[in-house]
Amino acid sequence: MRENKAVIKLTEGSIPKAMIAFAVPVFFGNLFQQLYNTVDSLIVGNFLGSEALAAVSSSGNLIFLMVGFFQGISMGAGVVIARYFGAKAMAELKKAVHTLVAFALLAGVLLMTLGILCTPIILRWMGTPEDVLPNSIIYFRIYFAGSLGFVCYNAFVGILQSVGDSRHPLMYLIFSSVLNVLLDLLFIAVLHFGVGGAAAATIISQFASALLCLHRLMREKGPYRIEPRLVRFDGGMMRRIISNGLPAGIQNSIISLANVVVQSNINAFGRDAMAGCGSYSKVEGFGFLPVTCFAMALPTFISQNLGARQFDRVKKGARFGILCSVCAAELIGILVYTLAPWLIRAFNNEPSVIQYGMAQAHTVTLFYCLLALSHGMAAIFRGAGKSIVPMLVMMVCWCIIRVSYITVAVHFIPKITVVFWAYPITWTLSSIVFLIYFFKGDWMHAFERQERRKKAEV
Repeated sequence: MRENKAVIKLTEGSIPKAMIAFAVPVFFGNLFQQLYNTVDSLIVGNFLGSEALAAVSSSGNLIFLMVGFFQGISMGAGVVIARYFGAKAMAELKKAVHTLVAFALLAGVLLMTLGILCTPIILRWMGTPEDVLPNSIIYFRIYFAGSLGFVCYNAFVGILQSVGDSRHPLMYLIFSSVLNVLLDLLFIAVLHFGVGGAAAATIISQFASALLCLHRLMREKGPYRIEPRLVRFDGGMMRRIISNGLPAGIQNSIISLANVVVQSNINAFGRDAMAGCGSYSKVEGFGFLPVTCFAMALPTFISQNLGARQFDRVKKGARFGILCSVCAAELIGILVYTLAPWLIRAFNNEPSVIQYGMAQAHTVTLFYCLLALSHGMAAIFRGAGKSIVPMLVMMVCWCIIRVSYITVAVHFIPKITVVFWAYPITWTLSSIVFLIYFFKGDWMHAFERQERRKKAEV
């Protein structure tokens, strides 16, 4: 065993330096993940055509619908682990780690079963066109057959990141990204396996990265080392993980369900709309990179420092993370807005496909700052153990209001741009509510009151 020198100490030293040192590897890890997702679509679009591209590129919402709940539970576990790590409660940390691993194994099997059985039903419910449906079913069923690798990878990465190690997940993700690209070329361009080859390449690379993370964690020195003989459910710890993660899981599922409704409305405009909007979604993934990296860094920073009872540091770190995320997201949004015609054309040269992709880009990209603000605030509240707040806000704004708006507006104005505007409108609403809650300070009051009571007792 050896000590993990990649762990960044988030509870001491310069806040900007610590947070950026943690967030930069997360950023590049997400960048490589987005690159290999994009390469999937590029290879499929150029070798297999627009029907196959529509089947693969429209996959994001359905995949997140199926995996979002389990990811939310893992996020709750990350908050618990980070809090124990910051408080140096190592016995509890060890129980949390092994309970999370047991949960990941069970969740992977459940997700595989549900994904394989429910894929055709959900795709038809989404109104997937008949000429796209066969390829979509093949892609999703093969993808969900590898659910165990995906779920375990996220759990293992969550453990590493919760203790401040974002460097090793980056290394493993780079490896799996390169592997995925090579397998894409082999399965699609050489062996002509079709969209099933793209899905197989993805799940093989996911299993590879999961095994690398597991190997690392089994060699760690410290309480977060994984020991197979200790992998079991601890009732009390699972309740803590569920109480922190269940709201995030419900939030993910509800939001993704709303996005599936959005996708079904896009599907109604036909194959070219699916391909164009699917192509934009791959480009949009790059715009989400600063959003995602700070949304992952902030809960770890907040949780560790709350565990260490450094409340001023928590507040300063929250403000710094939000500022960085919002500014970076808006800069990328402006860049994507400007380059949209060339970026969409990289996936497919059909004029109608390009037109749909550009229409979506020119509607939503200048509002990336609001998306970053909402995700950043939600991350802060989750790190403080207030995960019910973002669940309720996003359930109302990103699900109920979004779906209601689309249902009513498209009925009276049957244009696809009306669907696109659902995102900026609901991002704005959630940002306003989050800002009010943030500045009221309710998310910190309980910790500060507890600290004052302890000092009074002394």
